[in-house]
Amino acid sequence: MASNQTAFSNFINVTDVDTLSTDNVNSHGAAATALDSCEGPLDCRDPELFHMLMKRVIEEFKDIHFYRFGKPVPGSNESTCDMGWRFRPKEGKTAALYKDYRRFVIARSENCTLSLVGIGDYHSGVNARKRKKNQKPGFEKTPGKQEAGQPLLPVVGETVNDMLPVVESENSFSRGRYLLYNGGGDRCKSMNHYLWSFLCALGEAQYLNRTLVMDLSICLNWMYSSSNQDEEAKDFRFYFDFEHLREAASVLDHSQFWDDWGKWHKKDRLSLHLVEDVRVTPMKLTTVKDALIMRKFGSVEPDNYWYRVCEGETESVIQRPWHLIWKSRRLMDIVSAIAAKLNWDYDAVHIERGEKARNKQLWPNLAADTSPDALISTLANKLEEGRHVYIATNEPDTSFFNPLKDKYTTHFLDEYKDLWDEKSEWYSETKALNKGVPVEFDGYMRISVDTEVFLRGKKQVETFNDLTNDCKDGVNTCTAAAS
Repeated sequence: MASNQTAFSNFINVTDVDTLSTDNVNSHGAAATALDSCEGPLDCRDPELFHMLMKRVIEEFKDIHFYRFGKPVPGSNESTCDMGWRFRPKEGKTAALYKDYRRFVIARSENCTLSLVGIGDYHSGVNARKRKKNQKPGFEKTPGKQEAGQPLLPVVGETVNDMLPVVESENSFSRGRYLLYNGGGDRCKSMNHYLWSFLCALGEAQYLNRTLVMDLSICLNWMYSSSNQDEEAKDFRFYFDFEHLREAASVLDHSQFWDDWGKWHKKDRLSLHLVEDVRVTPMKLTTVKDALIMRKFGSVEPDNYWYRVCEGETESVIQRPWHLIWKSRRLMDIVSAIAAKLNWDYDAVHIERGEKARNKQLWPNLAADTSPDALISTLANKLEEGRHVYIATNEPDTSFFNPLKDKYTTHFLDEYKDLWDEKSEWYSETKALNKGVPVEFDGYMRISVDTEVFLRGKKQVETFNDLTNDCKDGVNTCTAAAS
């Protein structure tokens, strides 16, 4: 078993459910699920029903492993129950768990025999989404030694709670120690640039054992916006899992911080230590006692980039905490929904074209190598004919790939627009997060979802190395490992 799979070896089999059912019979002398009456509403708490639903789900969804089942709860009427479970694809390469909850239609015969009529779509069992208070746990195998001490994993599909952290009291605020980055030339750069700089700041805060005061308002670079202009006032929580960051690191929203600072810093004599030179290393700040260390960056690029703090001798001291940055669980829920619609049984191809395909000087073969005829020839040796194939691409006209339909059932991101349109859960939740203003499903979100759906394919075919011999970053930039 691969190393990234060992943490997930303790999944539930049909035989585990059969044993559970037998235990119920043995301990009570008769099936604990026998009904006294066939009248009245369906009892979704009936153990026999629970066991039946678990077995049918495991048998129905053959390409996933199950790790926990929640107890069924009443659905929309007297003949339906909702049930949720945690799972991951059998051939999953990503260290994450997923949650699904579906609606089950159940028939009851005159002699009280229960039978399953139908299983709803992904996330149709909304009443089982959130575990109720005092609700007894469902069924989960006892973790083995392999699972003990495993790192925290994202659970896609759980209710998101990304409320901003609040300082409990004046005393708590005054005892805190804070780090804040102010100004600089990082704003409105690419998201990769933003993360490289942000994680430098977070890494320094952790090194100094201070709370990072962060601005959750992001400027979205023009390359990701439909207006082709930089767009301000994008919320960090649209793109990243703030709930995980808040629970795993010490962070505080800058608006909340300045409100509290204004109320208490004079009264409690809280002092500020100003740093205006990136050459002042974090190591030189370890003895600073002031409540707030503020790094103020100038106006001359690139010397005013945040990540400059982590260069030079600091590079070997400050470790960027990449494990604290997870993609938004709302976006990952869209990823999970797309994979579920494909029954977690598909292959994936990443086809990069766009500007690179038009630039023959740096990528002389890319356009030809990603033409429909070339793709059909290349993929014939990589993917089985007739497979469902998800194509992640920056080619705006997906009809360009129509010739592939003769060999494969192709799928593209825009087939699933209902997952972010005005009727979707994503739309309503992000609108509420944005103070009632609708949120655009922008270019960076599209890239995030497209990439993650690609990564969940059973077979993955990349543009560079797999489809073309051109170098990813242009002529003569291929590394020895990539060639």
